Amino acid sequence: MAYSLIRSDIVFKGKIFDVRVDEVLDPNGRQLRVDLVDHTPSIALVPMDAEGMIWFVRQYRHPAGEWLLELPAGSVRAGEDLLECARRECREEIGMSPGKLTSLGGSFIAPGYSTELLHFYLAQDLTPAPLPPDEDEDLQVLRLSREEALGHLRDGSLRDTKSIAGLFLALAQEP
Repeated sequence: MAYSLIRSDIVFKGKIFDVRVDEVLDPNGRQLRVDLVDHTPSIALVPMDAEGMIWFVRQYRHPAGEWLLELPAGSVRAGEDLLECARRECREEIGMSPGKLTSLGGSFIAPGYSTELLHFYLAQDLTPAPLPPDEDEDLQVLRLSREEALGHLRDGSLRDTKSIAGLFLALAQEP
């Protein structure tokens, strides 16, 4: 017997996610309540230029209450495919268009309570092609060497999980 959905209710409808309460029947016949965040897929980029510099953004994140160092990322819009989203986000957040996008895989952000599946891409062959950032974004662009990026990880100033994972996925691709 598999898990089966008995009922699903949206209790909050937001701009980028909804909150849902599901009633689920487990294989042992127990009825469970699952509170979850229903989120569209998203992408995170590891932009690496010809000099091997990795492009990051620093932005204020209200839930964290601080400015965070992050890799460029964003949510996939309705009807948009993953590669279109990756190109758009790269242009919006760092002003560069990737000539080459390589998938680094994907992972669930927080599978205990969220449906969000994050797809990672290595973005290379960068050329200037800025788009305006989203109206709620105040971004500072930084180019860091591999050593500088790892230094931020070691000293605790790189605290965004998607950025830590993306950095390791990209560096694991190196020979």
